[in-house]
Amino acid sequence: MRARIRDLATFLPPFLQAHRRRRLAQRLPPGPLQDFLAPPLPSPQTPLEDCVFAVVDFETTGLDPRRDHVISVGLVEIRRLAIPLAGAWRALVSTPRALPERSTVIHGLTDDTLAAGEPLETVMAALLRRLQGKILVAHHARLELGFLQRLCRQLYGAPFICTWLDTRELARRCLGGSEFPPREAELRLFNLRRRFGLPDYTAHDALYDALATAELFLALLAELNPKLDGRLKDLRPHTG
Repeated sequence: MRARIRDLATFLPPFLQAHRRRRLAQRLPPGPLQDFLAPPLPSPQTPLEDCVFAVVDFETTGLDPRRDHVISVGLVEIRRLAIPLAGAWRALVSTPRALPERSTVIHGLTDDTLAAGEPLETVMAALLRRLQGKILVAHHARLELGFLQRLCRQLYGAPFICTWLDTRELARRCLGGSEFPPREAELRLFNLRRRFGLPDYTAHDALYDALATAELFLALLAELNPKLDGRLKDLRPHTG
């Protein structure tokens, strides 16, 4: 029951989430999560060109954040509505567990590859540092958020709270006005990229998928508002 009540906090209004975030930052000991929570959430009135987005992708051993594990992280930034590749980052997570064969087939990472990765605590600290003060963007973002919630509770004993956007939801908004609403398969990352005339990339590599999501995000912004003169609130961001 406690877990269910705790998870309901995800659906608090943004101003209550901001208050909860401040309280958590004051209560936590110094460390990566306190540093991440300390800055205020981005204002909904921020012009889009002034927003800094962090586009994230995880490769995992499965789709259940309660029992599966993050094994690779990719991140690219969007600043001034452009993607500075100098900010691109990729990390492998070492794991003492043997990888399931099904996941190795999908992402191509093996036990030997991950043996050269970094400890989870090191990768999470680096990821939180790169997310600080930014708006998180991901495709089907609830998966990444589910893992971030579990890992922050596991490592730091507190939840992950941020402002976030889901390119899958934005695509549904973009395409929802057509005579034939998109089917679920059409909302997959690489199918959407083809629909918007973007080139194919290697799939199931965390950094390439983050870059692919970032490019799709910019294409969706241009589709929703060709002048790109909107504000963050126009994208209906979530907080949680």
